[in-house]
Amino acid sequence: MRLQVKVLRDTVPEPVKAYAEKRLAKLGKRLHPQTLVEVTLSRERNPSIRDGYSAEAVVHTKGPNIVARVSAPTYEAAVDQLLEKLERQIERHRDKKVLEPRRAASKQGAPSAEVAPVSEETEGARGEEAA
Repeated sequence: MRLQVKVLRDTVPEPVKAYAEKRLAKLGKRLHPQTLVEVTLSRERNPSIRDGYSAEAVVHTKGPNIVARVSAPTYEAAVDQLLEKLERQIERHRDKKVLEPRRAASKQGAPSAEVAPVSEETEGARGEEAA
């Protein structure tokens, strides 16, 4: 997994960037090594906005991109919440890729409730019981 941490309209201390990289490296277990994850940290300068620190991530996967955005009182809290959201979305995406083709194949290949052909032996036994 390739991780890029960007900052918009602000300077972020190096420990915050290191924290974000450390926490989001956890996604590497669930993603292909060549997958690009872009994380953008930003801050709103309005005092009336309580959750002014936000983190946004875009995971460039094969197929649709996975996007998540979170606002929190600190950068660390925003990164933690972002990680939880991304884990859920990536797991759901992975399940769809793996399980849906299996479900479709099992529906097509499943034997329907066919009536088994009756052999002569069972037919003769039935005729004797009826007589």
